[in-house]
Formats: sequence, structure tokens, C-alpha cells
Amino acid sequence: MNEPLVKRYSGNPILKASDIPYSVVTVHNAGVTKHNGRYVMLFRSHRHNGRSILGLADSDDGFKFTARPEPFIVPSTEEPFAEYEAFGTEDARICAMDGEYLITYSAYSRHGVRIGLAKTRDFDSVERVALISEADMRNVVLFPQRFGDRYARLDRPHSEISPWSIWISYSKDLIHWGDARVVMKPVAYHWDEMKIGPGATPIRTSRGWLHIYHGVFPTMDGSVYRLGVALHDLEDPANVIGVSDRWILQPDDEWEITGYVHNVVFTCGAVPEDDGSVKIYWGGADKVMCVGTAVLDELVDLCINDRRAPM
Repeated sequence: MNEPLVKRYSGNPILKASDIPYSVVTVHNAGVTKHNGRYVMLFRSHRHNGRSILGLADSDDGFKFTARPEPFIVPSTEEPFAEYEAFGTEDARICAMDGEYLITYSAYSRHGVRIGLAKTRDFDSVERVALISEADMRNVVLFPQRFGDRYARLDRPHSEISPWSIWISYSKDLIHWGDARVVMKPVAYHWDEMKIGPGATPIRTSRGWLHIYHGVFPTMDGSVYRLGVALHDLEDPANVIGVSDRWILQPDDEWEITGYVHNVVFTCGAVPEDDGSVKIYWGGADKVMCVGTAVLDELVDLCINDRRAPM
């Protein structure tokens, strides 16, 4: 029997609502990075009114996390953010660049969902920068370097013509974005045929940018969220070298099959390690946080040797 590409941590789930020192009912969809040698997790939680906030937890080893006593990002009371975050802040991604940590998050309101950008240097304080998309847009991840004089991001606009595909766009200032083009689409009767979306911040490898994304398949019993991998060219990230033809992780454990939303593994964060491994973090059934480890080279190999076309 083939060994799994992603080896689940035996102590999963690693963070749940009962671990949080303030009142929440879920802990999921967390961006994760390393700061000063420690792991920092920026997780989403539903409050009892159903709206989401972002909390913060720390760890020495990347497995055992302790939540801080107060939330990190809650809906703003200052304009223009207040109007567009009124229904919640969700699904943060963290991108380390130029001595700062750039945080993209979904901002929900009566106008739909759009992307907010915040930044921090120490995870003790946070500064909102701008709202960097119109509605409806979510699942934005930044590449952790510039290409020429431009930043690049992967995003997922909603479209009935090209439903739930992954696009790339560029910016010189992180605020104004353009030159957008589609780079990946779902494939009919495939594990990600219903929709795909950016997941974790892309990881630079010698053979390309490895991007761990989510794909959704519709079944008679509802949708199933799985994780896959794609490889982007190092110099031109709009060029997708290959997309793995098979998923790397699907809901298997009981807390991934049953929860707030059934049959979901959903990533917003992955941390590469010096030994060539990567810790992948995912929300299980939109209720708890889990982690597993993989070998980066094996994931890259999958994008090259067992690949499908991106579109």
C-alpha cells in the first residue's frame, strides 16, 4: 500500500474551540508562519452569532499551540473598513516579505466578500493597509517576492462564465491590482471539478513555486473539499508548469468528516522546514485545526511526473 504524501500528526486536532480563552464555537482555516523561530497561527473562529474573527496562537514546535488571550483581528470600527468587515473577518494568509508579515483576509459585509490587507512586524500589533479587491473575491495569497517591480498574487473571483478558477494579478504598491489573467481552472469529472481556490502562501523550491490549493467535488451527499498541488515557474508565476492529477489530502479523520461543514480539509498555511519537509495546516470540517507533514520534493515531483494541464 502506498504511503500517504501527507502524514497526519498523531495529536490532531491541534487546536479547537475549547482551547481558546474567549468564547468561540470553531477554530479553523489558519494562516501559519514562523517569527523569531516560533510558529505563529492566525486562525478563524465563529462567534456565537455566526460571524467570524481572527485569533492568534503560538508554538515552539509547530504542533502544540497556545492561543493568546484576545482576538487579533475583529471587524473594524473605522471606515472604510467598518462598512466592509461588518459581517466578519475570515481565512487569513500570512506572507513574510521585506521584514514584515503581510496578511490577506476575507472581509464580509452586506456588499459581499472582498479582500483586506493588513501588516505586522511582531504579531503584537497589526495595521490595516487597504481593501484590495472589489466583491466578490476571496482566497487571495501573495507570492513572497517581487517579480521585477511588481508584487504578484493568486486570487479567486466569482464568475458564472469561468466558475471558481484561480487567477493571477499584479501590483506595484500592494493596493492597486491589475494585469489579471486566469491560470488554473477546474477539470470536468475530476476531484476538483466544482471549484478551486488558492490555499497556502506559495513556497519557493529549486524547480518552481509550489502552491497547495483546495479543490471541491460535488457528490449526492454534498461537496467534498480536498487539497492538491500546482507548480508555478520561478520567474513567471503566471506559467503553471504542472498540476498534480490527484489530491494530496482528503477528509478521512472523524473531525474532518463531521463538523460545522462536513467533509472539508482546507488550508491557508504551510511552513517549509530546513530539512526539506513542510508542515501543512488545515481546518477540519470548518471546526478544528490539524497539521501534517510532507516532503517538498515529493510534492514537486507529483506536479511534474503525475500532472494534468492547468486549464
